[in-house]
Amino acid sequence: MGLLDIVPAGVITGDNVKKLFDYAHQHKFAIPAINCTSTSTVNAALEAAKKNRSPIIIQFSNGGSAFVAGKAIDNKNQEASILGAVSGAQYVRSVAKAYGIPVLVHSDHCAKKLLPWFDGMIAADEEYFKAHGEPLFSSHMLDLSEEPIEENIEICLKYLKRMAPMKCLLEMEIGITGGEEDGVDNSDVDNSALYTQPEDIWEIYRRFSEVSPLFSIAAAFGNVHGVYAPGNVKLHPELLGKHQAYVKEQLKADSDKPVYFVFHGGSGSTIEEIKTALSFGVVKMNIDTDTQWAYWKGLRDFYEKNKDYLQGQVGNPEGPSKPNKKYYDPRVFIRAAEVTMVDRIVEALDYLNNKNVL
Repeated sequence: MGLLDIVPAGVITGDNVKKLFDYAHQHKFAIPAINCTSTSTVNAALEAAKKNRSPIIIQFSNGGSAFVAGKAIDNKNQEASILGAVSGAQYVRSVAKAYGIPVLVHSDHCAKKLLPWFDGMIAADEEYFKAHGEPLFSSHMLDLSEEPIEENIEICLKYLKRMAPMKCLLEMEIGITGGEEDGVDNSDVDNSALYTQPEDIWEIYRRFSEVSPLFSIAAAFGNVHGVYAPGNVKLHPELLGKHQAYVKEQLKADSDKPVYFVFHGGSGSTIEEIKTALSFGVVKMNIDTDTQWAYWKGLRDFYEKNKDYLQGQVGNPEGPSKPNKKYYDPRVFIRAAEVTMVDRIVEALDYLNNKNVL
């Protein structure tokens, strides 16, 4: 039995998200969450998943969402980020089913200062739910890891109570992911803050479970945002196993993996570290830096290969009056960027043991 016997193709929400994560636990794979900033990057992510016969997560960051809406729109009160995230989610919904794969639409890191953005997306979920019986987004992420633990939990619970009736999943972060992403810089945090404690995981699990089963935890185990050579980041994914064992003990449960874990800051991770994380219940891994580079590489390589045809609208090595339109047509060079992004996402899917699971 494959995944498509359990959940449908297209954007999935609610119980189907839980079924997907349970299936991932059972088969020890994770779903990559690809940060997208345009229909082009969305299409590349969907194409990679279709090619690999895999589920995938399309996610929009605050800054990425504003870019989707357009740089001319004021974002003083998060207007552009709300509009961009909502329109991005609507676009994914309009095309996802045609790719024949299960897709989650997710919003990435939302710090406390960005809560108006979160409020706007939840409002869009509620409006969509009234019309369609499910939220617009599959899930959202609150990153309040810089706040005191109790405040982090309380704010997350407030939103989870609002999301639960729609069966929208909440991802929360406990412990700090180092490095810098989307304007949040944790480069100088104390090293001890990079490792979450099992007691904190249990406290979250216990309190969130009273509201909804639809939540995941981005626990810190030395993760760092950004790009690093393999071995330069000291990850300890084995800590996730200790967290799972602690929660299992508290629950007196049969399952060895009661928690849905999320892997942030994966650039520079070794294959062995990724495999260890998968074995201890990671169901989602964020990928941004590497796919940004892959997209740029395709564009750069296209220019280097065809630069003699890209110096003017006419005139090239074939003659001074020869037209160059087929080289500077955006559909050509943007497609070149998509192809290398697709290749990088397929590589990530393979690393995450997420191949031919449909």
